[in-house]
Amino acid sequence: MTTPIHPNTRLGYVHLTVTNLARSLAFYQQSLGFQLHRQQDNSAFLGAGREDLLVLTENPQARQTQGTTGLYHFAILVPSRLELAQVLKRVAQTKTKVQGFADHWVSEAMYLPDPDGNGIEIYRDLSRAEWTYTKGELQMATDPLDVESLLAEAMEQPGQWPGLDPATVLGHMHLHVANIPQAEAFYLDVLGFERVTAMPSASFVSAGGYHHHLGLNTWLGVGAPPPPANAVGLRHFVIYLPDETALNEVLARVRQANLALEQTPNGYLVRDPSQNGVMLAVADH
Repeated sequence: MTTPIHPNTRLGYVHLTVTNLARSLAFYQQSLGFQLHRQQDNSAFLGAGREDLLVLTENPQARQTQGTTGLYHFAILVPSRLELAQVLKRVAQTKTKVQGFADHWVSEAMYLPDPDGNGIEIYRDLSRAEWTYTKGELQMATDPLDVESLLAEAMEQPGQWPGLDPATVLGHMHLHVANIPQAEAFYLDVLGFERVTAMPSASFVSAGGYHHHLGLNTWLGVGAPPPPANAVGLRHFVIYLPDETALNEVLARVRQANLALEQTPNGYLVRDPSQNGVMLAVADH
């Protein structure tokens, strides 16, 4: 049995390739309330005023691909229902395209694409006391969201919304993978996440009993190939371990599995069996 990954493990930021940085910055700042933390060459670093949550790197020649592994969506977790309502209000005011809404029983969420088609979820969690378990298994669903009541909360707030709350974080990642058993072998057996729930075409895994830090699906087909190097979309995402001891335990398992591991200034980069990039690092406290 693999030793579980440290329960205080969390996600850091997601790094995407986009085709037009100015267009993407306008979208993320004006429609979703992100702050531009800094810009270096053809990359921009965004968040809610604290640590980076999103890194965008421009490649005007990048192309969109279909039927490959990679990003399904990255999920931005806001700290309250009111904050989710404020984002929804801004999305409505800016006439931003929305793909859907859902009540997942553990969270309430809205889904939308960025200008390059990268999938985004913005959500708020219900308290863990409100989560439902059946025979020890967490119950999640995709029910209709009461959008009217959500929007009504925002309408009750006077004044201008200042943007994403500083407590906003990258809550989870949802990935297209080529094969669920292979993906679970990496995320469960090597990294040490624990399965929360699974179905033949998807698996949800987490650290510390969270509803999920990672969603893995084969909805684009079992055996989907990885995207080409010049594709729009996911470059990598960051998993933060709470200390060096916890990081080294995971790195030891990665090395034991004979997986390629690249040390970078930002952490250790490894790729899952579907070639999704995962950066392992210690969180700055």
